[in-house]
Amino acid sequence: MFKRIAQTAGFTGLLAALLLTLLQSFWVAPLILQAETYEKAPAAHEHEHTEGAMAGHVHDEEAWEPEDGWQRILSTTGGNLVVAVGFALMLAALYTLRSPNSIRQGALWGLAGYAVFVLAPTLGLPPELPGTAAADLTQRQIWWASTAASTAVGLALIVFAHNWLLKALGAVVLVIPHLVGAPQPAVHSALAPEELEAQFKIASLLTNALFWVAMGLISAWLFRRHEARSAEHGLNHAV
Repeated sequence: MFKRIAQTAGFTGLLAALLLTLLQSFWVAPLILQAETYEKAPAAHEHEHTEGAMAGHVHDEEAWEPEDGWQRILSTTGGNLVVAVGFALMLAALYTLRSPNSIRQGALWGLAGYAVFVLAPTLGLPPELPGTAAADLTQRQIWWASTAASTAVGLALIVFAHNWLLKALGAVVLVIPHLVGAPQPAVHSALAPEELEAQFKIASLLTNALFWVAMGLISAWLFRRHEARSAEHGLNHAV
């Protein structure tokens, strides 16, 4: 069982990470690079969504960051690989509890992961370009983790619970983090134009949606394949 989980997660994470890196390289990264040009020249391009001055941005001149080109691509790929394998391990572990009957069910698991880890947190903390004012990092991390956990529990109750009261409880759990509200900066301001911000949000949401659906499809196909091989191997031994 452990071998099946590890193999499924390893291959799924690798393929999904490569897909995500490819999508980000052609769609998301150019928007980030464009936003960084505004961050380097804030005096000429700063715009504010509400009255007030933008919180100061402190840059550490000695802090290392990957240069444009292969350094950035390799750094992005490495980060995506770690994240993708982690999520794939989670999916493979869930399959041992509720094995997918078809590859299509894998896509549904992928969409559930997208709802938990991307869509629900994005409702309160949308993707941000460089140069965007943000609330305290620790508070945002706590809200993000709480929202993801609440969404996972709420969806599980709604989908798998047989009692309508539990399903209703799941719906309540889903909305609690959004009723509390995500932490927000004192002043909402950004350096990049609003059109660029809108493009970045759409690109981030669609890129992650494709990533999660692909991961669900690949993981379900690999898990079912390993499951069929194990069943065939056991049958041969029995004979």
